[in-house]
Amino acid sequence: MVAVPGQPFLSLHHRCCKYRMTELRTNVADLLRWRASRRPEEAQVELPDLAGPSTRLAFRGKVAIDLVLEHVPEGIVARGAISARWEGSCSRCLEPVAGDLSVALDELFEARPVEGQTYMLDGDEVDLEAPIRDALLLELPSTPLCRQECLGLCPLCGVDRNRGECICPSASPEPRWATLGELDFVREA
Repeated sequence: MVAVPGQPFLSLHHRCCKYRMTELRTNVADLLRWRASRRPEEAQVELPDLAGPSTRLAFRGKVAIDLVLEHVPEGIVARGAISARWEGSCSRCLEPVAGDLSVALDELFEARPVEGQTYMLDGDEVDLEAPIRDALLLELPSTPLCRQECLGLCPLCGVDRNRGECICPSASPEPRWATLGELDFVREA
């Protein structure tokens, strides 16, 4: 099954549902009828950009979802993998940077969710968007870098120090630390 933007995230056996599903909201009434019943859910969906504490990252292309939904005594468990390609800016030099994510998902949906631990089983429906976004957000780099050795931008003139030296005078040390410069360390042989 492939989800198409604007179309419901449903398999062929869901055609009888009376509510229109969103891309990642799916009906699980068939699973709730029988204990230990399971059903695969695969999709390629577009997700909106994610913003972390210091970065904003966009997904390039579609997010691949390969899950199995299973009825357990507590509710419905969604297990599987999510793959996505992200892009953003280097946190030091602002050059474009991209990467791939592959995240395992193992989340429980129950009628009375525990805050921060489980998700809502809303009658006969589960909304997979929140756990998918949460899992991806946790794996995105908090400070993406073009490379570990990135020198970044000069704080005075803004020149990219990866491309060349700037002509700014070296920054004066913080006055509170000036006394440390007067220390003379003698090494004993």
